[in-house]
Amino acid sequence: MKSTRSNDPLHGLTLESILICLQAELGWETLSQRIPVNCFSKDPSLASSLKFLRKTPWARQKLEELYLETHHSLPKEP
Repeated sequence: MKSTRSNDPLHGLTLESILICLQAELGWETLSQRIPVNCFSKDPSLASSLKFLRKTPWARQKLEELYLETHHSLPKEP
């Protein structure tokens, strides 16, 4: 049986693991500058940020885009 591999670079990553990674590398202040939402700028915490991101698709998309921008380099075409 042939196994299929997902082309999604976020496949297998949880929202929590993405947020933890970005917060550890960039910090809350930089996150709030890159994605201006209160959960990153006013008394930020992992729990409150996850709650907001799970309810707000556009903010989650921005976080995923930031993760891809900083962690996933696509191969350059010739």
